[in-house]
Amino acid sequence: MSDLIVGIGLVFVIEGLLYAAFPNAMRKMVEDITKLPDSNLRTVGLFALVIGVAIVWAVRG
Repeated sequence: MSDLIVGIGLVFVIEGLLYAAFPNAMRKMVEDITKLPDSNLRTVGLFALVIGVAIVWAVRG
């Protein structure tokens, strides 16, 4: 359970860092994402999910 909380914390750190360091680029990216069709967002989300599971599986065994 503590690993899950640490993982969520790291997501917040990375998100916060990106928004703090590149606010204009992040705003533009969010605007661009709203224009994408659902199928593209779903594909990117599934790809990110698979990469995330592979990383966790490789590190945790």
